[in-house]
Amino acid sequence: MVLGFDRETWLDLTVNMIPLGIMLFFIVAFAVVNPFGWDSLISGLQFTIIIATFVLLSVLTYYSGKAISNAEGQAEVEPGESQVVVAEPDDESDEETTA
Repeated sequence: MVLGFDRETWLDLTVNMIPLGIMLFFIVAFAVVNPFGWDSLISGLQFTIIIATFVLLSVLTYYSGKAISNAEGQAEVEPGESQVVVAEPDDESDEETTA
């Protein structure tokens, strides 16, 4: 259990992990290979925007994971179990309606 999240919670959080990976790739790519040249204002703005977005999405992912874990812990039914109740027919009611 990494960060206190179980496997089911990590599967729910993969929706945010993919954009985090893409942003991390571009942070590293623009730091290593700078295709647009270096201008302190433009490059600083570029890195500020993408790093701030990365940090905010990371924080959002962590707190949503905590919320998912707490909701699963408070649920009456375990995740994956069906909540559908199937009523079985009564033998007596069938006999009364046919008579």
